Amino acid sequence: MPVRIRLSRGGAKKRPFYRIVVADSRRSRDGKFIDQLGTYNPMLAKDNPERVKLDADKAKDWIAKGAQPSDRVKIFLSNINLIDKPVITEKTKKHLPKKKAKEEKPAEEKPKVEAAEAKEEKPAEEKPKVEAAEKKEE
Repeated sequence: MPVRIRLSRGGAKKRPFYRIVVADSRRSRDGKFIDQLGTYNPMLAKDNPERVKLDADKAKDWIAKGAQPSDRVKIFLSNINLIDKPVITEKTKKHLPKKKAKEEKPAEEKPKVEAAEAKEEKPAEEKPKVEAAEKKEE
């Protein structure tokens, strides 16, 4: 039986709470599990000690028996020095702006700066005209 150490979701809608469980890999995510090793609350701050609670002894026993941790659980186990840190591959660049968006942003920013400069220059230009008009009247 292929056994995995993985997260089982609980909590309300948009308020996730996970249990770190040992389960048969063929079972559903939130289905029946063999053993519970801890909890993970992603709603808490990253430096909060209550964010990840994990029974290290149980986890070590299950890894010795051949249970394979999921990617997220590997990170948790590496933070408590039970296993080596996993290699995190470079992410895709789909989230980055495209070429056109990069070209448009500088173009949009320049007129705003020029408009601010033009406002500063206009009063300086108007003052000499007013002074020149006063000189003509004299």
